[in-house]
Amino acid sequence: MADTSARILRLLSLLEARVEWRGAELAERLEVSARTLRRDVDTLRELGYPVNAVMGAGGGYRLGAGGRLPALVLDDDQAIAIALALQTAPATVSGIDDAVARALTTLRQVMPARLRAASEAFEVTSLRNYWEFSAAPVDVVTLRTVGAAIRTARVLSFDYRDPGGAVPDPGQPGFRPPREVEPHHLVVWAGRWYLIARDHRERTWHTYRVDRILPRTSGGGAVFTPQQLAREDLTRLVVQNPDRGDTPGQWQCVGSAVLDLPAAVAARWAPGGSVVEPVDARRSRLTIGGWSWAGIAGLFVTFDTDLSHVEPPELRAAMDRISQRLRAPAG
Repeated sequence: MADTSARILRLLSLLEARVEWRGAELAERLEVSARTLRRDVDTLRELGYPVNAVMGAGGGYRLGAGGRLPALVLDDDQAIAIALALQTAPATVSGIDDAVARALTTLRQVMPARLRAASEAFEVTSLRNYWEFSAAPVDVVTLRTVGAAIRTARVLSFDYRDPGGAVPDPGQPGFRPPREVEPHHLVVWAGRWYLIARDHRERTWHTYRVDRILPRTSGGGAVFTPQQLAREDLTRLVVQNPDRGDTPGQWQCVGSAVLDLPAAVAARWAPGGSVVEPVDARRSRLTIGGWSWAGIAGLFVTFDTDLSHVEPPELRAAMDRISQRLRAPAG
């Protein structure tokens, strides 16, 4: 009986992991006959799970919508992981604080006492570390709209805010018509959310900051065929891409300098809240914000390369002061 229960739980897990399964493939995964598989499917249906038969060559199964929530089976590490993930999510997504509290309460109500105690042992409060240069949390409504377009493989139409957060009207400087893109992937890097998408008409790949996206409609556009993106593609399109939609952080001090490094290299190591612009094949301009000119100067020093065209004068003066301080102990 224990083996049967474990097998049925595994069957449910497989059905939840994929939209549709061929019957023969499921039977092979479970190492049972087609007849036993049919009995297990009937058992799930009796328990309230809407397992639908798929007609066609070979036949198959899919898990329908509206099934009852299965019993929550978690080990200690999973319970802790869920509690930590829920409590740290508001650091990058806004508008979900109440939902996080309700989700934690709901989950803990169906947890066994031991696991409930394990999850409650981690009550987390997030405080800002100014070295993180983190962005403001992304609006959950925007994130939900973008995520839905990715999941349903539908073209997404949106306005893209300028670096100051505005959307210029027609006739104003900087106006651009709404983007029409095929959304493929969401990436979180350096505390920022990025959308990887392909232009629906030009078929070129682009990277957009999600906090600058203003969806035109919550509905979906035309259906498209998604392309597979490897982890290397995501790294190239976000981490190594200077044209990823970044804007200078809102700091009291903002400075820039030309680095003797290619833009892709500078972008790879630039802190969050900075902007990298190519100058030529081997040089790039980096703009960084910070709480002091000395702090910005220190960040430029970490690139360990020649600097030129340093702006503004306050940043040049800070670099001179740091240079003098370092000469004393060196001498």
